[in-house]
Amino acid sequence: MKSNVLLIRFSAIGDVAMTVPVIHSLATAYPSVRFTMLTNVKFAPFFEHLPANVEFLGVNLKQDYHGFGAMLRLYRMLRKRRFDAVADLHGVLRTSVLSFYFRLAFRKVCRIDKDRRSRKRLTRLKNKDLTPRLTSFDRYKAVLNGLGFNFDINFNSIFGSGKGDLSKISFIGEKDCPWIGIAPFAAHKGKIYPLYLMEDVIAQLDSAGICRQFVFAYGREVVQIEEWTKKYRSVELVDNRLGIQGELILMSHLNVMLAMDSSNMHMASLTNTPVVSVWGATHPVAGFKGFGQKDEDCVQLDLPCRPCSIYGKKECIYSDYRCLTGIDPDTVFAKVKKYL
Repeated sequence: MKSNVLLIRFSAIGDVAMTVPVIHSLATAYPSVRFTMLTNVKFAPFFEHLPANVEFLGVNLKQDYHGFGAMLRLYRMLRKRRFDAVADLHGVLRTSVLSFYFRLAFRKVCRIDKDRRSRKRLTRLKNKDLTPRLTSFDRYKAVLNGLGFNFDINFNSIFGSGKGDLSKISFIGEKDCPWIGIAPFAAHKGKIYPLYLMEDVIAQLDSAGICRQFVFAYGREVVQIEEWTKKYRSVELVDNRLGIQGELILMSHLNVMLAMDSSNMHMASLTNTPVVSVWGATHPVAGFKGFGQKDEDCVQLDLPCRPCSIYGKKECIYSDYRCLTGIDPDTVFAKVKKYL
């Protein structure tokens, strides 16, 4: 049995978040084994509450390991820790190079299978194969199974059986009414519910009764949300002030999170908060649904062109993003309201 195992996943934030239920379950099942999670230093809050046999190792690739020979320098740092096995949960060029060095040193390495051929059948223009694919959680688990670790994924929340400490974000105040989280943005247009339709949902929630709507926005997105805060009494902006740790704490106290297929969907899922998610160019059957999220809480349209993309990057072939514009705000409102 391996006793000192390196786990690697550098990005993106949603994918790193999805490692948490798997690593928690793994570490709980093998308390005598030391696991080290190598990832971006900014993702530390995801791993603060994991079992004691999990160590977080954060790096800044752009700053400290950028350019020719960077992975060799990183490997030289890592080999001092005497790992006897490596789980590559990322499967990109950087992690492949690291894995190569560890194999040269006769270390056991297992790499994630992204099943790209199957994904092409899912997103092709005609005769789409909509068979549900393995989830990211299952793919991560398969890598660890390859190293000889057999376990079941058993996870509730990043905060265990409780919730995050609201005193750490005291300016939010105490909870005295239903709290709703809304994350209306995503990395790509094919995953964003049009803002004029999202505003309709927000207006309905604002009129339905006393509540607080925490809308998550960053950078240039903030301007739009500031307009909503002026129009709707219940809307409040959540921006970079909270940071990942503060956002996780806040999410754990929400009655429900309304999100796109985005990192906020995955973060809220880690806090055992119900998530209503809106899907456009992407599709839950690709395996990227939030942990524990219910199928009936995935709002989507059954269109022959869906899904057209795994990550939502492709331009709409019709140019109108009908997969999103066709979703009735009343449907979204109803899904959210049932949790209030």
